[in-house]
Amino acid sequence: MSSFSTYLLGFIVLIVGVTIAAFLLNVPTNWIIVGVIVLLGIGILTATSRTKMKDPPQT
Repeated sequence: MSSFSTYLLGFIVLIVGVTIAAFLLNVPTNWIIVGVIVLLGIGILTATSRTKMKDPPQT
């Protein structure tokens, strides 16, 4: 499993936890959906930026 997959899987687990907490706090469903979409976008952006290949040093 690549580091990108591992990072994204961990972020999805976080999103599920936040979603369940929001549901238990009686947050309206529309806002829960919006929050999940935003968090997925943030997760993909951070996973991509943290796991991209570094350029080899020029000698």
